[in-house]
Amino acid sequence: MTTLDDFLADPSSRFATVAMADTNGLLRGQMVSASALKGIAKNGMGMAPAQLSLDPTDVLLNLPGVNDATGDFHDDPLKIDPASARRLPWSKPGLDLLVLSNFTGETAELCPRSILSKVLARAAEADIFPKYGMELEYTLFNETPESAAAKGYRNLTAATQHASHDLIVYQAVQTEWYESVASICEPLRIDLAKMHEEIGAGFMEACIGAGEGLEPADQLMLLKNFIRALALRQGKSVTFMPRWSEQADSQSIHLHISLKDKAGKPLFWDASQKNGVSQTFRHFLGGLQAYIGDMTLIFQPTVNSYRRFAPGTFAPPGLTWGYENRTTCFRLVGHDAGSLRVENRLPGADTNPYLTTAATLAAGVAGILNQIEPEPEVIGSGYTQEPARDFARSMPEAISRLRASDFARDWLGTRFVDGFSSTREAQHDEFRRKVPDVELQRFFDLG
Repeated sequence: MTTLDDFLADPSSRFATVAMADTNGLLRGQMVSASALKGIAKNGMGMAPAQLSLDPTDVLLNLPGVNDATGDFHDDPLKIDPASARRLPWSKPGLDLLVLSNFTGETAELCPRSILSKVLARAAEADIFPKYGMELEYTLFNETPESAAAKGYRNLTAATQHASHDLIVYQAVQTEWYESVASICEPLRIDLAKMHEEIGAGFMEACIGAGEGLEPADQLMLLKNFIRALALRQGKSVTFMPRWSEQADSQSIHLHISLKDKAGKPLFWDASQKNGVSQTFRHFLGGLQAYIGDMTLIFQPTVNSYRRFAPGTFAPPGLTWGYENRTTCFRLVGHDAGSLRVENRLPGADTNPYLTTAATLAAGVAGILNQIEPEPEVIGSGYTQEPARDFARSMPEAISRLRASDFARDWLGTRFVDGFSSTREAQHDEFRRKVPDVELQRFFDLG
């Protein structure tokens, strides 16, 4: 393992990459010389908070106080995290150090990694420590970005012809891809636990093992970014859009989380209760049901996110829970003290891992602190039952509910709530002005 100190002490070291996560889940940063990195390690590195107002293709979204009439596009300091140091998979020695960072000062209130740090610290004050891991769904195409664009992103050639859930024949055919993903995870220090084919053509899933602190979210952020980079290097493309076509099923990030106390005692397990579900676990579920709905925008952050819930897709039907029940939003998994956990199935594949983890943990911990009882468990198909609680079903509703949430302002911060909702509102307003092809096809002649 390469440490920051080792890199700085090595006279052959030349350049390193300092990276930070934007709200979209993209890594942004700069290559800096080894001599400059010594000063950055001590004093930080300047970066414009306007990075947090950017859409994936650098469309500036309205972020109050940053790029509106009061903004001056100044730099604020990034603080690097020495514990996050790892190696880039394709760079040469002396040029391969990657270190993650987050904003400090006022901009920390908008920075996803800083927000998760704050929520983790608040949970620790209550003697609550999460262990969590994540599953990432994506679709792989035998298309370059240029060929996909030339086709108008229609009739694309997926990596496999048919839906292929867990089919070994397609895993065998795509051995080079699977091996390449595994290979890049080694220098990036990603605990890759599982990979397999999913429920659509070219549809795949990669899972990271459970860990503590910032590390699992760091790893999911790296995995998402470098899977995309790997595809580009191989003349392929991937998408994390929750719904990239009418025929495709929905794509998501599933967050698995359990809790322990400072002494390491699992808080979710009680052998005397049904399925081992402790009262603390029930209160955690109650918090998820009480607070997650008002934070839908964090789990569904783009205009495309809400297409994931079209009828017939395998997406959560409401804020329901059930033991080993994939037709609920919060699926309980595991059979003993070491494995019992909850899987949050609401986040889309376009979510930011730091914000997804922060919002989920905040809601659950608040449920414990406030002793909130959950709704009754769903038995059977959740798709045939009316949920007692629901998340926002449209982007305007999600924006409105987040802005009105005293809970989100308390746990995630008022500036984040106002800023994030403003950027998403700007995105929604931009797309409201668009005229989709399907509307022209349907209404131009006879509408």
